[in-house]
Amino acid sequence: QVQLVESGGGLVQAGGSLRLSCAASGRTVSNYAMGWFRRAPGKEREIVAAITITWSGDYYADSVQGRFTISRDNAKNTVYLQMNSLKPEDTAIYYCAATLFRASWERRRYSDSRSYDYWGQGTQVTVSS
Repeated sequence: QVQLVESGGGLVQAGGSLRLSCAASGRTVSNYAMGWFRRAPGKEREIVAAITITWSGDYYADSVQGRFTISRDNAKNTVYLQMNSLKPEDTAIYYCAATLFRASWERRRYSDSRSYDYWGQGTQVTVSS
């Protein structure tokens, strides 16, 4: 079992920045793909970013490309999401997720929430205009 705990959410003005952290325990996640998803009020959960262990590039949703950066520190068993130039439409609950990395999977599978086995409880991000 992998336990995930998100932190770093909060209230920020438009144009500001936040860094979310996802601390994993139970197992080392160095061989796991990690994703950040979000759910805004009245909307479906959507992928924000994903990182695996072999891609030359990470995955980002078009809406956050160039503003958000996903990274991982395997020594700390932690994944981060640096969010810059935040917009009111970024307001959502942000969830961290993990799935064992499979080299046979196509990249797009890591953008699908159904591919992930472990989820955190989420952290609220609110961006005021």
